[in-house]
Amino acid sequence: MHPKALLDVCAELIRLALKFDHPTDAIVAKFFRDNRGLGPRERATLSGTVYNVLRKKLLFDHYAPSGSGSKERRLTILGFYGPADFLRSALSEQEKNWLDQCEKINVADLMERHRHNLPEWLVQPLKDQLGDEFWPLVESLNQGAGLDLRVNAFKAKRADVQKELAQAGFKALPTPYSPWGLRIAGKPNLNKTDAFVRGDFEVQDEGSQLLALLLDAKRGEMVVDFCAGAGGKTLAIGACMRSTGRLYAFDTSAHRLDALKPRLARSGLSNVHPAAIAHERDERIKRLSGKIDRVLVDAPCSGLGTLRRSPDLKWRQNLELVAELAVLQAAILQSAARLLKPGGRLVYATCSLLVQENEAIAQTFSEANKEFTPLDVGEILAGLKVEGAATLCSGGDNGQRYLRLWPHRHRTDGFFAAVWQRV
Repeated sequence: MHPKALLDVCAELIRLALKFDHPTDAIVAKFFRDNRGLGPRERATLSGTVYNVLRKKLLFDHYAPSGSGSKERRLTILGFYGPADFLRSALSEQEKNWLDQCEKINVADLMERHRHNLPEWLVQPLKDQLGDEFWPLVESLNQGAGLDLRVNAFKAKRADVQKELAQAGFKALPTPYSPWGLRIAGKPNLNKTDAFVRGDFEVQDEGSQLLALLLDAKRGEMVVDFCAGAGGKTLAIGACMRSTGRLYAFDTSAHRLDALKPRLARSGLSNVHPAAIAHERDERIKRLSGKIDRVLVDAPCSGLGTLRRSPDLKWRQNLELVAELAVLQAAILQSAARLLKPGGRLVYATCSLLVQENEAIAQTFSEANKEFTPLDVGEILAGLKVEGAATLCSGGDNGQRYLRLWPHRHRTDGFFAAVWQRV
């Protein structure tokens, strides 16, 4: 596509994304479906530009008024994902001069909001938690994320998959914490590799893998993934169980569970039973009350731990929505806890960075449910031979009560988890 035409297309996609009426990945996917003539390089440029603009929106909003043309075009120029000479070949002399002036600005001299590119309501809660680490977090969130894979331990070994991917031209390195993980730089398309087609691996962030590991499901047990979504953690749990026992994948969205079906078929697992439920008090839940060995509650949350991948979330969330989510999270956790039989394990998790969705929910639950004994996540992970387990945790008398993953510290998405055992 001619550079000027591609710039126009980019501007149109940015216009759609900045409405914030749908998740950006859904907007981009629909745009590509509606414009099937776009090639792989053009798609990469389009998606990369949109995500650059969303990551640095406040900075680019600061620069944009001094430029010319539509605001969407100015944002496209500032966030363009591709060779500089390709971009400049599409610009007028006035636009080139403006871009030169923007590039000469020392970002370090600008106001904080133009450097952190976060909504104000989110800044202080993160500073309160991280102190001097706030800026390293900001840097990591604005860099994007690589690609993590989870090797399907039911069918394959990590070293074998790593070797096969290397032979196919993909350099994959073992993740430092998850025993199933491989990390690949960039975002190559692996869906046509033989190993993927066979079901030997799935794309899954290392932090998400650790949630499944933390549940530590055993062969022959009765297990529930309470908010299963598209089933990434469900499949990891099923592999831990070696396709034995019974694993329920519950979710209120039948559409999300539909996405699990092809992944389940590739996985080779036969112990997974997906089921759409109306709400956390559904009759199906009541029938299983007191019968389940382990329950994972990966609760609906703000998703702010995934800003490397989904930077639109910071512009689509606010304090009121977070407060509403906290009420829902507490209700879901309370309902899911009823499933556990004595001696059973309960794991509550989110991909949020906020205390009110994490520690606050866990502490309130502990205070209201004395029959559930909090367990130290650090000790559990150390027992599972996770390297540096204590460095993944925070809270409690020994600093190991909760799993607390941060993108800048652990190179994972931001995750939280708390664990209890029913007396």
